[in-house]
Amino acid sequence: MHRWKNWLLVLASLLFQIGVYAQDAAGADKGEGFMRTEGKIYVVMVVVLTILAGMLVYLVRLDRKISNLEKGNNNP
Repeated sequence: MHRWKNWLLVLASLLFQIGVYAQDAAGADKGEGFMRTEGKIYVVMVVVLTILAGMLVYLVRLDRKISNLEKGNNNP
């Protein structure tokens, strides 16, 4: 059962890559690109940076909680 999950993950990642290449080829004839000309690239960057900052905060808090558990302190 575990092998099927791995193969399904590999297949999904390959299909995702095909979609990325298809989008790249379709937008190549527009010059600068749709997101940059419309100014929406900044919105995308803010969303990506917000997600990355949230993940970083989550990992730091999780590391602190695990460190406290390893020391024997069960206080959150």
